[in-house]
Amino acid sequence: MLSYTIDWLSLFFRWFHVIAGIAWIGASFYFVWLDNSLEEPPAWKKAKGIKGDLWAVHGGGFYEVAKYQLGPEQMPTRLHWFKWEAYTTWLTGTTLLFLVYYLGPPGLLLPAGSVLTRPEAIALGLGSIAAMFVVYELMIRSPLSRHGLVFGILIYAVLVFAAWGLDHVFTGRGAYIHVGAMIGTIMVANVLVGIMPSQRALVDTVARGEVPGERIAHLAAMAKLRSTHNNYFTLPLIFIMISNHYPMTYGHAHSWLVLAAIGFIAALARHFFNLRHRGKIRPMILVSAAALLCVLAILIKPVMEAANGNMPSVSEARIQTILSARCSACHSAHPTEPGFSAPPAGIELETPQMAKAYAQRIYQAAVATHYMPLGNLTKITPQERADLGRWARQQ
Repeated sequence: MLSYTIDWLSLFFRWFHVIAGIAWIGASFYFVWLDNSLEEPPAWKKAKGIKGDLWAVHGGGFYEVAKYQLGPEQMPTRLHWFKWEAYTTWLTGTTLLFLVYYLGPPGLLLPAGSVLTRPEAIALGLGSIAAMFVVYELMIRSPLSRHGLVFGILIYAVLVFAAWGLDHVFTGRGAYIHVGAMIGTIMVANVLVGIMPSQRALVDTVARGEVPGERIAHLAAMAKLRSTHNNYFTLPLIFIMISNHYPMTYGHAHSWLVLAAIGFIAALARHFFNLRHRGKIRPMILVSAAALLCVLAILIKPVMEAANGNMPSVSEARIQTILSARCSACHSAHPTEPGFSAPPAGIELETPQMAKAYAQRIYQAAVATHYMPLGNLTKITPQERADLGRWARQQ
């Protein structure tokens, strides 16, 4: 009953997390596009303090959008703020981190033979997220913030180092989700401690009838910089959100390196669109990103060799023994492993006949990457993995 309840809580918060994330990412993409697409306004608009404007058509009507250099001549009576999308996304994501990884089956977070207890693993996970927030804040508040390329390379290197370190103590899936939590925390902190305070300072200044000075201009510039960073973080973070469905990435022997490559490729693709919105068409950036992704897919592809005619076949009785002892505790109609109320991904492996349909996936998860069983909770042996591999190649 407890695992069933946790499944429903996970469903609800995952659903809520996706909805909030769509709202946040959509707003982020829109405003970055808006900033990059603003055009030189006519003289009469410049005289009113307007920095740029544009016209758009959507939903059966025309829209005229204008951005002021700092503040309008008079504070509007109603002002729309964008913050709760970010906060809600982070809160629901953190709740999922606890439900799925900290309170769920231990094999999701810790590999077999780990010397860490669950409380120690939780402390390490949360501590690493907090440490990354501190590192980012120190960097963005330093002179490094004035050197965009150098800043980008350094924060990328720090995140890759974190992925490498976490990959040595957590499962690949556990390491991925914590890197995602680091990026998500940086992004929501950009809103909470950077963007919102600068916006409040600007609004308060205009409301008092004062002309925004250099301090407000600096805060506004830093808010825009943080928003730009969030824009580049978005695609790598979305990949991490969906990566738990694809063990060929987090289950790889060098999963941290796979994550580093995909993160770079995703940010590169985002750069193409950011340039395009400013009227700079660089198709080779997008082509390069696609080519790099194809190369990565080829490099990490597990090779399942064709069955050798001289290789002795593995009997169904042997496979039945392995499935019963190592797999069906989770992958059955009624799992007996604590934390599972239904077979993961709906895959039932109670008999060799049922397993045949998943031979390729079994080879990848249990033989090529050793990701399954989760954390090797059922203590599968190297010989059993080898037998599964021979059987899978013969299907």
